[in-house]
Amino acid sequence: MNIAILILAAGAASRMGTVKQNLEFNGTTLLGNAISQALATGVQNVYCVLGAHFETVANSIQDTAVTVIENKNWKNGLGSSIACGIYNVEMNNLDAVLVMLADQPLIDAEYLKQLIQTATEHPQSCVASDYGKKNGVPAVFPKQYFKKLERLSGDQGAKELLNSLATSVIKLDARDRVWDIDTPEEYARLLKK
Repeated sequence: MNIAILILAAGAASRMGTVKQNLEFNGTTLLGNAISQALATGVQNVYCVLGAHFETVANSIQDTAVTVIENKNWKNGLGSSIACGIYNVEMNNLDAVLVMLADQPLIDAEYLKQLIQTATEHPQSCVASDYGKKNGVPAVFPKQYFKKLERLSGDQGAKELLNSLATSVIKLDARDRVWDIDTPEEYARLLKK
């Protein structure tokens, strides 16, 4: 399966009060960690969607194997970042896109590989992370969903698509990995783990 990974890191992090993408974690930054985990899957096409604080965040990216995409409409929310990323990813021979967030530092390469393996076994289905009552990202979307992703806007992201009865979705148990770091208190708890 020819797959691309799309890391979303375009938000302003208003609740954090600082450039969240560049916060230190695991010997790098939150974004650097997400990039390392994505690259550790062996996927060749890794993209990062940036928006707020574009130059500051782009300059912090150490790995040249990542293609940076600028979402100039980042204020329109997560959906616009997914749409921008899908629009700018080289789609020619892609079978699927794995969408992940830069602020979920407990998502590791092992879990991303499980998502990719499940998507390879079920190429017509989305493969999503099970949040308990809802499905969410990280998630793999096969190419038949690219047009729908390109039309997303607002802050809902792909949740509606992943939780629609009309969408074929396989859920994986992410256990305690799907933890977003949005506030200074959550970041402090992360550093104590």
